This record gives sequence, structure tokens and C-alpha cells, in this order.
Amino acid sequence: MMKRIAVLTKPKLLEVKATLQSLVSWIRSHDREVLLYSKTASLIGEPAMYDKKQIAEFADLLLVLGGDGTMLNAARLVEERQVPILGVNMGGLGFLTEVGAGDLYPALERVIAQEYLIEERLMLRGQLHRHGEHVAQSTVLNDIIVSKGALSRMIEVQATVDGHVVTKLRGDGLIVSTPTGSTAYSMSAGGPILHPSVNALILTPISPHTLTHRPLLIPGNAALELMLLSQDEGAMVTFDGQVGVAMSPGDTVTITASPHKTRLIRFPERTYYDTLRMKLKWGDG
Repeated sequence: MMKRIAVLTKPKLLEVKATLQSLVSWIRSHDREVLLYSKTASLIGEPAMYDKKQIAEFADLLLVLGGDGTMLNAARLVEERQVPILGVNMGGLGFLTEVGAGDLYPALERVIAQEYLIEERLMLRGQLHRHGEHVAQSTVLNDIIVSKGALSRMIEVQATVDGHVVTKLRGDGLIVSTPTGSTAYSMSAGGPILHPSVNALILTPISPHTLTHRPLLIPGNAALELMLLSQDEGAMVTFDGQVGVAMSPGDTVTITASPHKTRLIRFPERTYYDTLRMKLKWGDG
């Protein structure tokens, strides 16, 4: 029973204000408790009832108004509790969102009536190590990227899978992507699109210096290590395109599958292939 519905929005998405006001009223009129994060609450003058940790702890459903960036944030927020997420696209490409703003209330009626499916998505945990010390970590739904900084030259990265050296790549960087992230930066860099049910990771080079470097698929449960061999400063590791940490020569990034999955609410009449066709405009024109 989804008695507590949390609502997460992009803080600066002011055009969501009217939708948010009517949504809060709708939730309460259906005898559900609404949980609002402080920045979301401030948009409509509601008291800041909960912080993000409390939302993750108490929510039975996380309703996301925004786009893929807000969905990625939501996935990290509720990772350990695996709260179901319903994404409502408020503009943009929206690969992860399930419905448009015009279908919000019919979709919620179906969720309350338990007429939906749960689609589980692989997540990754990345850790940055320096001289044996733990420096930073994050969980991602899309990708972990080691790349050159804005002013640095091309970098050299050694990729090791399950203890076996795969390559020393010179170029602008390397993307480690989940199947969910295959339609994000990896696709832009020439990587393949993977169905979300495929248990694999994609290693996609960014502008490699050697033309023989191509995207590589590895098992989803593989243990991956990326070591920065370059001596120039300026390289970065980026988690889901939202958290960036500067790297130093010799730093390593270890990547493994998270024990938790992102749980997305889906409706049976639309498949992943429908989403690809619609978002990528396959067959148009």
C-alpha cells in the first residue's frame, strides 16, 4: 500500500510549480501522505517537512517531476531502500521517465490500483583511491567516466577487469556505462544501445588515439579498475554526470555492481523498444 508519496523536482524548474500545487492536493484528497523535500516545498509555500534522508527512509513511492537528471538523483537517493520510482517528464528527452505531464493523474490512479510493473535496473558503485586511501565514492544508474579536464592534454588510462589488464587507452577518456546509461554519453561516443535486462557493462573510449579501440561489453558482475597513468594534472572522474572529483596521477577508480537495483514503475502497454523509437525518432521522415 503506497500510503506515503514523496515528490522530487528539479529545484530551479519553476514551470513545475502549478503542477506541484495541484499534485499535492490530489495526493491528500486520496488519503495519502505527501513527503516534500525542502527545496520542493519552498516552490509552493509548504513547510519543509523532511530532509532527503527522511524521504528515502519513509516513502512508499517516489514521484519525480523533471527529466533524466532528476531521475538519476532520485535513484541514488533511494538506492538502499529500493523505493519504486515513477518519472514524469516535464520536458527534454526523458529516457527514464515513464509518463508525460498530461498523463500524470491517470498514471497515479493506476499505481494506487496496483496496475503497473516494476522494472529493475543495474546500478554501479564507484570508489576513487589515492595512495591506498579512500578519497570519494558514489552510486550511479548511468555511468562512471574518467576523462581529461578542460585544459589538459589527452590522458592515459589502464583498464583492468577481474584482475586482468585489458588495455592502456590514450585519448579523451573512458566511459563505463550500465545498460540504462547506454543511451546517454556512451551512445554519443559511439557505444551500442543495450536493453535494460542485459546484464552487462559497456566500456566506451572517448576519442581514442588508436583507431583499433572500440566499445567493449563485459559481464555486469565484473570487478573493474581504472588507473590514471598520465602525469599531467586535470583529469576527472564523474559519477552520473552530476558529481565530479579531480584525479591525480596513479589514482584508481574501482567499479562494481551495487547489491541494490533501481526500481522503475512501468506500464505494460509500452515497451523499451517503443521508448527508443519515440525518443530517437527512429522511422520518422
